[in-house]
Amino acid sequence: METQSEFFFCIGAATEVLKLGSFQLSGEKVLLLLIPGNPGVVGFYESFMRTLHCMLGRPVWAVSHAGHCAPPDSMDLVEDGAAAARQDVFGLDGQIRHKLAFIRDRVPRGTRLVLVGHSIGCYMILEMMRRSPELEVLKAVLLFPTIERMAQSPQGKVMTPVLCQLRYLFYLPLFLLSLLPQRVAALLVRLLLRGVPALDPCVLRPVLDVLSGDCAVNSMYLGGQEMRMVQERDNDAIQKNLDRLIFYYGATDHWCPVSYFQDMRRDFPHGDIRLCERGVRHAFVLDAGQEVGQMVAEWVSASLRAQNLPGEAQGQTLHLDVDA
Repeated sequence: METQSEFFFCIGAATEVLKLGSFQLSGEKVLLLLIPGNPGVVGFYESFMRTLHCMLGRPVWAVSHAGHCAPPDSMDLVEDGAAAARQDVFGLDGQIRHKLAFIRDRVPRGTRLVLVGHSIGCYMILEMMRRSPELEVLKAVLLFPTIERMAQSPQGKVMTPVLCQLRYLFYLPLFLLSLLPQRVAALLVRLLLRGVPALDPCVLRPVLDVLSGDCAVNSMYLGGQEMRMVQERDNDAIQKNLDRLIFYYGATDHWCPVSYFQDMRRDFPHGDIRLCERGVRHAFVLDAGQEVGQMVAEWVSASLRAQNLPGEAQGQTLHLDVDA
């Protein structure tokens, strides 16, 4: 199954789009668009996206966060990077504007969207739907959603000082890591991830991308803003779009603990709010991209059928036993 990576500038920031299915949307009615977590390197989601495309037969695209990619050397980043910094494109609000600009500039008008968000990508999707209600969103699937009280979560309590006060201490070691030969860096990555028994080999390259260039710096900067800005849940945006939203919480997720899931179920008893029963980690792309992709494809397929938009032929022929 062929994939295509496209690099370009979006509101001044280096951006990567990973595409499966239709590389150019001419006459397509539905596009699955993935908004990643942090770091927003689209290569992490390749196995997940392949599963979605294989089961649904629809084009699947993922757009990186601004500055969270390793663009080719042919891209001149100096002038555009300065412009992006002036607009604070690398911060949380800027990343939301970045996604809306991408849709405006790169997705043909009239294309109906199935948005899939992971972690902070879920917060971005809710903000996108609030700011641009004209978006033709058929469904939004929010996986392990960090949409509230990030700094008060168990992981947030650990990471807030690191991301908000101490992140500058990591810039020099990150720069030195980026100078390592590729082979040595790959060995370090394998050692770092040795605790993941069923590690997806597709994630090795994205980890190396995080360690190169400005991706790690921009990721930490975004993380610091997440800790400060993601506080109260936007109940109005959720209520207005409740029939189009699916929430999927982790049972062992230290970024959005089970108590957040319970609060959501209490406040939105008619919402589609699910708790993982499979032990999938927050960073599901490390070892469960295909498994989560199968679940999401089942949910999306059911939603499209309900709206008289069945999957294309190649998607309909694949039937997997998935507990939705």
